[in-house]
Amino acid sequence: MTDDRRAAGTPTLEDVARAAGVSRATVSRVINGVRNVDPVIQEAVRQAVSVTGYTPNRAARSLVTRRADAVALVVSGAGIEPQAAEEAEGTGASGDGSSFTAQVFADPFFGRVVTGVVNYLRPRGMHPVLMFAESSRAREEVVAYLRQGSADGALVVSTHAEDPLPALIAEAGLAAVLFARPARPVPVSYVDLAHQDGARLAAEHLLGRGCRRTATISGPLDVPAGQARLTGFRDTMARHGHPYIPVVEGQFTQESGEAAMERLLAEHPDLDGVFAANDLMALGACHVLREHGRSVPGDVAVVGFDDSSAALACRPPLTTVRQPVEGMAAEMTRLLLDRLARPDGPVTSVIFEPELVVRGSA
Repeated sequence: MTDDRRAAGTPTLEDVARAAGVSRATVSRVINGVRNVDPVIQEAVRQAVSVTGYTPNRAARSLVTRRADAVALVVSGAGIEPQAAEEAEGTGASGDGSSFTAQVFADPFFGRVVTGVVNYLRPRGMHPVLMFAESSRAREEVVAYLRQGSADGALVVSTHAEDPLPALIAEAGLAAVLFARPARPVPVSYVDLAHQDGARLAAEHLLGRGCRRTATISGPLDVPAGQARLTGFRDTMARHGHPYIPVVEGQFTQESGEAAMERLLAEHPDLDGVFAANDLMALGACHVLREHGRSVPGDVAVVGFDDSSAALACRPPLTTVRQPVEGMAAEMTRLLLDRLARPDGPVTSVIFEPELVVRGSA
């Protein structure tokens, strides 16, 4: 790897080699991640890099390692297709993907994923490239981007159960890790939460408060997390002698939580406890309850899920099931880097445990 920068007055490989007492070739091997270098020598080179202030030439390093030192963070879903977009123009609907992007940035969940990914990559000199794949064309662009080596692998967050991107990436033999178990089995590693256990914590807390006429606002029931949280809540309630739990399906948005709460109040005006499958829907539910003169938690106790910024924005602050999103995103990133280092390693999964966070709403 050539690195002729002495004329510019910036530290070179030769400077690092002199400081470490090793050859220029050894410094290059350490910086480029070659494994068969003595750990003592590796540490000496790292200290010399720190002392001299040397910064590797990324372009030159990429020629040697054939790595981009970047990963694609892909938010993917089964969005509106080009033909549907053209038809939507005449109805005033947004068909250019802007509504998909706006929804992503409006959900605090995605910000927490980005935080976890960036915090893990930054100390390792790597960077995420944010990409959206809401249509077949966008998915093709993501696969092409990865094939070209513009990113070393992909961290995929799917927003729709029918998302075909994980399977496309697997079929192309590209390195990737998913946030959440895919709806359909694909040979790709993933991280996820024990969602049913989280819903069990919510049910037991409501029962412990004395709630006997509970209802739930589920997540989308074509999404594994939505199904699991509903199943966990219903099963726990049934084990405690409550075989029927009213359910209204939401879409993990505040607006869908408001609409679901309106319907539940109309059909079950005597309810005294609500479990919403995420904090945004719980926030919407609390707004509607206040508008109808119901106090939270005096008249109706409310439990959310995620422990996001929406939980603290709610009045009163939400009791919620904590999903350690930042830690899960960091683990997802670690799995991807491990896959890049060991391409023949096994596909794996890491399941995190939920935790109940008690605040003022229940």
